[in-house]
Amino acid sequence: MSSTTTPTADYAGVPLPEVQIITNRLLSAETTEKVLNALDVISGIRQINMTGESLPKTINSGPGKGLANNHSERRIIHVGGQEVELRYLVGGFYIELEVEDEAELDAKLEEIKAACNSTIEHGYTLQVGRYSKYRPSLHDYRSA
Repeated sequence: MSSTTTPTADYAGVPLPEVQIITNRLLSAETTEKVLNALDVISGIRQINMTGESLPKTINSGPGKGLANNHSERRIIHVGGQEVELRYLVGGFYIELEVEDEAELDAKLEEIKAACNSTIEHGYTLQVGRYSKYRPSLHDYRSA
């Protein structure tokens, strides 16, 4: 049984390293924009995924269910010359790096730390590992 969809990137079965940055506090839209712009200038970053508390367009439950959610942090931010709709109060970043060896990884980590130190005011935790899937699993084949 084979899948009809092809992966968006060819990893050749090699997991690329990821940097997990978990902030001590949820970030405002302004701070998130600063962090992303500081990371945008670093070469070797393949992708950045963010996680945090959702800010839906409409209220999902309670007495105001269905009404517009006019949260001040749900807005358009500008990252690298592009407009991005921010739908989260960001609390974590997962940065996938395209590096060849340990020395290059260490150099990129220093650049990422410098960017985070200059933009994240209340501290963060940084770890290196693999936090997202890089190849299909059995669940992907079963749900197709």
